Amino acid sequence: MYNEAGNVRPLVAEIITALNEQAPFEIIIVDDASEDETAGQVRALAETTPALRLIRHPRRSGQSTALWNGVRAARHPWIVSLDGDLQNDPADIPGMLQALRTARAESQVRLIIGHRQQRQDSWLRRLSSRVANGVRGRLLGDATPDTGCGLKLFERSTFLALPYFNHMHRFLPALVQQLGYGVLSVPVSHRPRIHGRSKYGVSNRLWAGLVDLAGVAWLARRNRRIPATEEFLVPYSGEKDT
Repeated sequence: MYNEAGNVRPLVAEIITALNEQAPFEIIIVDDASEDETAGQVRALAETTPALRLIRHPRRSGQSTALWNGVRAARHPWIVSLDGDLQNDPADIPGMLQALRTARAESQVRLIIGHRQQRQDSWLRRLSSRVANGVRGRLLGDATPDTGCGLKLFERSTFLALPYFNHMHRFLPALVQQLGYGVLSVPVSHRPRIHGRSKYGVSNRLWAGLVDLAGVAWLARRNRRIPATEEFLVPYSGEKDT
């Protein structure tokens, strides 16, 4: 979160409602050096919400660093990430968990990512995302229609095995696939922003995105990592076969 004080309480309430019947959980909010009362709202709410934890950056570091530090601090093996602006709906999380249970029975899926339906953004943001997803998909072949969706479910250990760089959050499907694991996209809802202002625009994403895309494509060409399978072997006894 960055300057999302008005979204802290409703977001936490929606997460609790969505997950109370699912499994034990914790909620980690990473405050990216907000200049409003975001951190104060989290501290006040934590007094009555034991599952809530706060991490603060001393200076603005961006979404990828916030995600990285949140995952490192997490104590559970599976992580759900979502944006702090209430545009991602926590009610979609149980469906993603079920999709993971189904997928893992058949494949090596390590990332479930949302595909936003009926996006509630300006036409310019929708257009820029469509173009970016198209270019990225053709160059990286990640077969993911909406890598910009903040709602993701992934394995903590797999995420921490990925190369860290600024803006890495936009390329998680390709990076996970480079480790040899599967990625699954599922439809999720999308809501209009009510409180605060968007921190993203075309101008502050275009050029950095092109540079990052070239870097991830380079990593893909140099990748030689594949997941290995372990076999149980009977220890050698030292005796010759008869």
